[in-house]
Amino acid sequence: MKLLLTSGGVTNPAIREALIDLLGRPIEECDALFIPTAQWGQPMCSPQSVWRSSADGDPSETGLVGLGWRSVGILELTALPTIDEARWRDWVRNADVLLVDGGEAIYLVEWIRRSGLGDVLPSLTDTVWVGVSAGSMALTPRVGSAFLDWRPDGDDRALGLVDFSIFPHLDYPGWSENTTESARRWATGIDGPAYAIDDDTAIAVVNGTARVVSEGHWEQLDPSLDEVNPSPEASETSF
Repeated sequence: MKLLLTSGGVTNPAIREALIDLLGRPIEECDALFIPTAQWGQPMCSPQSVWRSSADGDPSETGLVGLGWRSVGILELTALPTIDEARWRDWVRNADVLLVDGGEAIYLVEWIRRSGLGDVLPSLTDTVWVGVSAGSMALTPRVGSAFLDWRPDGDDRALGLVDFSIFPHLDYPGWSENTTESARRWATGIDGPAYAIDDDTAIAVVNGTARVVSEGHWEQLDPSLDEVNPSPEASETSF
């Protein structure tokens, strides 16, 4: 898979351009599946928030489904165990992009595994995964205890499809637990490289090489180092 790991979605022209580059053709020529599953594990989410993100029904937010796709469908992971496997696997293989919404990352990890989607992912070499917040964090090695809202005393290990962790919504207005200082403290418990990214930043990953795409603020964090790498003009790192 090719990955576009975001905090807030496709929020600016730079991230949109990166998405088109990963797709290899215009958005209007691509078919998408939207995965809202992570929201069910997040206490701050609700049936109404799932509808708003699925229907692109909140004009105050930057959605994924309203980007101009040729077609958009819903893929609810909690339903997949009740559906003939060959049927839903065809849906996934025929999609150009998986749009994976935010919510609770470890709940999403649980259902990626339980649904069988995790077994399919290695074969999706040309598919683009666009993650928002938890939809990005689910692919990392660890999310950190600060982001365990579903099972606060549970395991914070995620899928580990990339070799860095993500602290999303960096310095989001009014969110006192998402400050730069909070991100740096969080990184000390991750035991590995990490990025803290705001909602105008994304990380594109192709063949194991990560490239930061940003019109905002971000930091590369590594507890093994004595310093952080704050928002340089460009960054490309192989892990």
